[in-house]
Amino acid sequence: MTATQGPSAGDGVTGTPDTSSTADVSAPGRDTVAEVVRQWRAVHPDLDTGPMEIIGRINRCAALFQQAEDAPLRRAGLTRPEFDLLGALRRTGHELTPSELARETFSSGAAVTKRLKTLTERGLVERRGDTRDRRVAHVRLTDAGREVVDGILPSQLSYENAVLSGLGPGELGDLAGLLGGLLAQLEGRLGALRA
Repeated sequence: MTATQGPSAGDGVTGTPDTSSTADVSAPGRDTVAEVVRQWRAVHPDLDTGPMEIIGRINRCAALFQQAEDAPLRRAGLTRPEFDLLGALRRTGHELTPSELARETFSSGAAVTKRLKTLTERGLVERRGDTRDRRVAHVRLTDAGREVVDGILPSQLSYENAVLSGLGPGELGDLAGLLGGLLAQLEGRLGALRA
């Protein structure tokens, strides 16, 4: 498939929408990325914009989810990264070091340190030194931190269910499988590049 050819019924891509430059982006179900792709195809018809159609949509969906999804967090006085730290401690069920929290939340060590300071001051986490290595700290949720996570999570999941309610169970399963496969592939490639 070239940039100027949309997938057709005979191209082996079953159920893939036509994203050729003649598609009407103002039609119901069209998105802003389709317009961006249409514009790039007009400027560079020789380039394959297929990756842009996927990555652009993933990025746009993530940005839209984040904007609305953070409302419950703002009500609790938390940022998304702070909630991610609390969530990592809650879902793992045990103490974690700052380095482990950085890996769990895809954050830098400096960012984790800053967030832990804020969360400690609010009484949501506690830090204790390692008995064998004074350079290592262990972080755990306090009872107040556990209550905050458990209080926010149901409204968070309710919101996410509402956002995805336009998709049927089969579509949700397919989407989860495709995204899971893509994520595993990317994590594997990036891990190999870092090694």
